[in-house]
Amino acid sequence: MKKIRVGIIGAGRIGKIHTDNLLKLPQVEVVAVSDLFAGEELTAWAAERGIDQVVQDSQVLIANPDIDAVFICSSTDTHVPLIKQAAKAGKHIFCEKPVSMDITQTEEALEVVRQSGVQLQIGFNRRFDHNFKRVRDHVQNGTIGDPHIVKITSRDPNPPHPDYIKVSGGIFMDMMIHDFDMARFVTGSEVEEVYAQGNVLINPVFAEHGDVDTAIVTLRFANGALGVIDNSRQAVYGYDQRVEVFGSKGSVAVTNDHPNTAEISTAEGIMRDKPLHFFLERYNEAYILETQMFIDSLVNGHPLPVEGFDGLQAERIALAAKFSRELQRPVKISEISELLSQQSVAQ
Repeated sequence: MKKIRVGIIGAGRIGKIHTDNLLKLPQVEVVAVSDLFAGEELTAWAAERGIDQVVQDSQVLIANPDIDAVFICSSTDTHVPLIKQAAKAGKHIFCEKPVSMDITQTEEALEVVRQSGVQLQIGFNRRFDHNFKRVRDHVQNGTIGDPHIVKITSRDPNPPHPDYIKVSGGIFMDMMIHDFDMARFVTGSEVEEVYAQGNVLINPVFAEHGDVDTAIVTLRFANGALGVIDNSRQAVYGYDQRVEVFGSKGSVAVTNDHPNTAEISTAEGIMRDKPLHFFLERYNEAYILETQMFIDSLVNGHPLPVEGFDGLQAERIALAAKFSRELQRPVKISEISELLSQQSVAQ
C-alpha cells in the first residue's frame, strides 16, 4: 500500500485533531510536526504518537524531502506564505479555512498551487457532516425539485475570547464563511448578490474591534434561489446548527445533533438534552471523513472534495457581506474588485 508521509504545521487544537485522525489511517505516516511554540510538552505529545521530529521552524518541515503533504493548521495570517512555499516544494496541501482574509492574496496562492501541479484541499469540514451531506444529495437528486429557499442557522454556545475577536477577521470571514460554503454546497449554485445586517447584542467588545456578534445575511443565487443565514455568537441552549432547502417539489431539513434521542415527558413538560456542545463534538465524524477523503484523493487520484476555488468563493461572499453591512445596501459579487479599488484609493 502506498503511504502518504505527512507533516503538520501548527499544533494547536485543530492541528492535534488532524494529527490524531491521520494516525488512524493505514495509508498515512505522520513524519513531523512544526509549531512556533514547540517545546517539551509538544515533543512529549508527539512522542506518544510515534512522531520523532518536532520543530519550531515550518521551513524545516517543508524542506524535508520525505514529506509528501502538509496540513496547514497555523494562524490565518500564515496560510498564504505557507501554501506558496509548500506548493513550490512539491507538497500536496490541506489548509484550514479561510485561505486568507485578502482575496488578492488568496488568488495569488491558488495560482502558485496551479503552476506547481499539487493538490490543495480547504478545511470546510461541514460538507462532510452526515446531515448536511444528506441535504446536498436530495437537492442534487431532484427529490425536492428546483431549490427556491435556503435557510441556514449557525449559532455558537459562547463568544470567543476577546484576544481572538481582534484577529478573527470578523463574523463573516471567521464564522459565517462556513455557512457561505454550505449555501454553495447544498444548492450547487453560485451566489450573485449579498445583503448583510449585523449588530452588537451580546458583548460590546465586538464593537471595539469593528465587529458584530449577531448577523443576518440574505443571498441571491445564480439559479434564482434565495437564501438567508443567521449567526449568533451566543446561544444559551447550545450549539445550534440547522439547514433547510425548500423547493418546487418539497423540502429537506436537518436539525441539531444531540448526545442521545431520549425525550422525557412529565406533567411539567417535555424535556431533552441540549445539542452537542460545540464544533469539536458536533463535527467530530466530519473532521475524520474530510481527512480520509484528502488522503484517498492523493493515493487513488480521486478529485478533491473541496478545492482552493471553493475557499476563494466563500471569501468573496464574506467580503461582499462585509461591504454590504458597511454600505448598508446589497452588494453583487461582481462589484468586489471595484469596491476594493475604491477602498484602496480612500486609504
